[in-house]
Amino acid sequence: MRFLPHATLKRKSTLPVWVSISWRVLAVVGLLALAIGVHWFDREGLRDNYDGHISFVDIVYFTMISITTTGYGDIAPVTESARLFDALVVTPIRVFAVLLFLGTAYNFVLKRTWDRWRMALIQRNLHNHIIVAGYGTTGSEAVDELIARGTDPGCIVVIDGNAQALERARDCGCIILQGDATRDQTLEDVRIARAQSMIVSAGRDDTSVLITLTARHLAPDLKISTVVKAEDNELPARAAGATTVINPVSFAGLLLASSCKSQHVASYMMDLASIEGPVALSERPIRPEEVGTPLAAIATGIGLRLYRGGEPYGFFTEEAKALMAGDTIVEVVRTGGKAAA
Repeated sequence: MRFLPHATLKRKSTLPVWVSISWRVLAVVGLLALAIGVHWFDREGLRDNYDGHISFVDIVYFTMISITTTGYGDIAPVTESARLFDALVVTPIRVFAVLLFLGTAYNFVLKRTWDRWRMALIQRNLHNHIIVAGYGTTGSEAVDELIARGTDPGCIVVIDGNAQALERARDCGCIILQGDATRDQTLEDVRIARAQSMIVSAGRDDTSVLITLTARHLAPDLKISTVVKAEDNELPARAAGATTVINPVSFAGLLLASSCKSQHVASYMMDLASIEGPVALSERPIRPEEVGTPLAAIATGIGLRLYRGGEPYGFFTEEAKALMAGDTIVEVVRTGGKAAA
């Protein structure tokens, strides 16, 4: 049994930045006032080594010095009650005040500066990467398959609005960005113009089509694979600029229909689709030594189809009898998977 990591509910703070800072300052001021008040009422427990007189100014001075440093020794607690108060109350207040101000500085200054520096560094190194917009069931499966096929997780950039989904993607080693992939700025932040390809799986067809449209106008030559659930949305996805449109519902229907009259076709199709099986579909440009040879004669696998001038031709066509320079072929290759093909 696999146990999911403990998760907590979170939401964005509704308080303005100045309110967040103000309540921290007030908390420290309140603790200082408490310490000053106790020291004033117990001033008989303090000794001033300078003039022997403890005034209210001395109390304020002693309290501030005690909380911010370890003191100078000019004023010192001499009774047990004063020493206990300084040890058990003033010292924790000192630690709390330091941590509070350090935390404020980190949240509002250091963290933002650090995050901006790290983002700029990552953006500088983003070249020929794969962008995955949407890390739901389909998107995460696609990422897992890419990694299984040998893609470096550090070359995969995942965009999603769900922080918990992004944590799972980061655990896989992917670069993550929480944001809205329908926005130009979000896609520019992941350097879409320098990307190798993009997978769009937003979970909603309308959102996926809008992401595709946004990506296409920012990167006219980018390979975009878009997932849609409704057959009616396949045409809008292509019109938006998707290079490949995948309908998992239709594909599942085809497999189900095949399984009604055959026992092994569906499982073989799964083998072809996944790198984990003994065989897989592969696409590549032809090699120079293959020019002029038939598709059936390739030595790397079993040739199924070739693409010439953007048009597909099956292994049974006249075009497949002699490969030409610039052809792209789709073949079945062995992967060394679980079982023999």
